[in-house]
Amino acid sequence: MSPAAGRGAGGGSPATAGAGGGPARAGAGIPGRAGGVDPAGGVGGQASPDAGGDAYARLWAADPGRWAAAGAAWRGLTGLVDRRAAELEAAARALRGGWAGAAAGAAGGRIGALRSELTALAPAVIETDQVLAELAGRLHQARARLTEAVALADAGGVRLDRRGRASADPARAQPDAPAPVARVAAAVSAALALADAADREAAGRLDELTRAAGAGWVAAPPPWRPAPGAAPATVRSWWAGLTPAQRRWLVAREPELVGRLDGVPVAARDQANRLLVDRRREVLLAERRRLLDRLPRGPVELAGLARVEGALTGLDALAARLTGGGQPRAYLLGLDTGGEGRTVVALGDPDRADRVLTYVPGMTAGLADATGELGRAARVQARCAALDPTASTAAVLWLDYDAPDFLHEAVLPHQARDAGPALHRFQEGLRATHDGPPARQTVLGHSYGSLVVGTAARDHGLAADALVFVGSPGVGVDRADGLGLPAGEVWASTAPDDGIRLAPAPDELPRRVLRGLSPLAAVLTGRDDHALWFGHDPADPGFGGRTFPSGRHGHTGYWDPANPALDGMARVVLGR
Repeated sequence: MSPAAGRGAGGGSPATAGAGGGPARAGAGIPGRAGGVDPAGGVGGQASPDAGGDAYARLWAADPGRWAAAGAAWRGLTGLVDRRAAELEAAARALRGGWAGAAAGAAGGRIGALRSELTALAPAVIETDQVLAELAGRLHQARARLTEAVALADAGGVRLDRRGRASADPARAQPDAPAPVARVAAAVSAALALADAADREAAGRLDELTRAAGAGWVAAPPPWRPAPGAAPATVRSWWAGLTPAQRRWLVAREPELVGRLDGVPVAARDQANRLLVDRRREVLLAERRRLLDRLPRGPVELAGLARVEGALTGLDALAARLTGGGQPRAYLLGLDTGGEGRTVVALGDPDRADRVLTYVPGMTAGLADATGELGRAARVQARCAALDPTASTAAVLWLDYDAPDFLHEAVLPHQARDAGPALHRFQEGLRATHDGPPARQTVLGHSYGSLVVGTAARDHGLAADALVFVGSPGVGVDRADGLGLPAGEVWASTAPDDGIRLAPAPDELPRRVLRGLSPLAAVLTGRDDHALWFGHDPADPGFGGRTFPSGRHGHTGYWDPANPALDGMARVVLGR
């Protein structure tokens, strides 16, 4: 079984192939000739790129959604692979129970080999989905750029013919036109070049998978492995030195290692962690059975059952998002069902995006409500797309720390300090694995999550271009310049009716008592209305950063579509 591509986004519908199939090298995206469009062409008043004759029309006709659907169909084959592997394992058990001797040993060995081959196929199936989903995303971006080029032409009195060639329109020419013919031609050329690059890359990656289907999906890698917590640059160097077959071997045989290593590319981590979802679910089901078998059930067992049930519900909701074909594609970068549960999920591929948002949630966050927290990151991403359709933005939910569950935990900084090294490594990993020019990276913390972000930046440094704090009880420093970023890239917002404003600094409480006893105490004790529990309010101009407004939407309403704070967060991510 191997991946197959269709005939081109404008020249035929995406398709999948069965056993022995392979991708047609005629191009996976916008074929104006064999392998893709040719964006070379004249500018400066003569013509936009002809791209082999009809690439302009083909890009308009392209349907990125059909490529994404084709990828989802490939991803669905992982269930079939799992079922067939389970059937082979059952057959092997039956043989061992009723057949002995050399022939039985040979048959068992062959069944085991077939099962190994099936297991090795799973990462390739997921990789095919990734390739087609990325193609769909880049075609969508190319179409957005083409739309922008047409708007530029319309505003500047420039005519575009059916082949995308630009020329002055005498009937609409404007002496002071903001968009001369050359600019329109260049914009069309850039859109077609993006589509061509997407086509070439997708076709190349599918070709490699097809060759692997004949030569062998996997090959054992050298024995050395990076230690847990290794520097992302070290991990990236190790991974780059492996062959594609060795990488697939590691994904299939050691998904626990690959899935958690910062510095392994996002695509490989997603493949590995997806293979672990069912295993994690089985662990939770076993824990639930153990707790149900304990009679009588006391408070400890009841609390444990509630935790497990919440984690199962959250895991099932997350799995539905991973397999449901929703756009943008979700990448699973981390999953742990211990305790309240942890996960790291990206919407869109951070390794290929122009801008990357990392969102760190606050108190009570856990696996049970991970999809709800992911929805907040998705709203910022969607607003970024609305503000700039031509840019690609990935949004990451980073829930890889033990968030406080109760107020007596949330008033202490310990859990934020413990989270710092992991957040630092994750951001360094994003830098290490990113393809092309560095992305603009923004880290956003809400509530206690803002303390996590601030503490990590203060103690370890963060590979980030901007920090954003919303609904913050303080970020561990009293001045923006203590976070290691330019003050102009430290942003905050707190709603007028957010109760977090009522969390004064610990040493402010006795002062307030004294001031209530005597007016003279106000002079003796001093007063700082902007001192919060974990430091100076970052939304106060005196903190030294920058602010954006929020409406009266309380502590959790910063992502409400009607709240101007949503626009504020998106504009920071975009660098506006």
